[in-house]
Amino acid sequence: MSSKLSRALDALPLMAILRGLEPSRAAAIAKDLVAAGFTAIEVPLNGAGATDSISIVKANVPAHVAVGAGTVLSVADVNVARHAGAEFLVSPNLNADVMRAGNASGLAMMPGVFTPSEAFAALELGAFALKLFPADALGTAGLKALRSVLPKGQALVYPVSGIDETSFATWAAAGADGFGVGSSLFKPSYPDNDIAERARRMVPVCRNLLRIKT
Repeated sequence: MSSKLSRALDALPLMAILRGLEPSRAAAIAKDLVAAGFTAIEVPLNGAGATDSISIVKANVPAHVAVGAGTVLSVADVNVARHAGAEFLVSPNLNADVMRAGNASGLAMMPGVFTPSEAFAALELGAFALKLFPADALGTAGLKALRSVLPKGQALVYPVSGIDETSFATWAAAGADGFGVGSSLFKPSYPDNDIAERARRMVPVCRNLLRIKT
């Protein structure tokens, strides 16, 4: 499964985080995101109907789009997400048991890290990529310092929290490989057309910044 997420993020290193996505809106929003160019979509588990939303999103996107679960905090969450059809798992923290369970299930793992110790531990546990969280608290200077010690070419770093298209360039200059976008893209209170417009603004900025081919 990690190869699918790898291909998705190679196509566009921008992950949509749809916290609180209602199942009744999942199909339409997923289609709008794909139309804008998104290739990786995460639905956090700490929202009502999250597993249903994951299944619906997966059923309504092309095969090249990777669909995953976020806020995966326990081995039980790993199993729930896998049964819902998740192809990758994202956590706000680093939990060794979660990492082992996810890897054993063949799921790409993106744990949350904040310190060098957490980052190196995550890599040793088989992380596909590192979720730098909360990125806005650490700042770009923190990412630069982290990048200076991480093994080159072996650690994808995706800052999450407080990221939008106006800050992509700053984070990329600090060493980000891509970005996770949450409330700057989606909130349950946002109308569908607003979410679609936000997506259409973000994709070309990311694509041009990181020289992604259309």
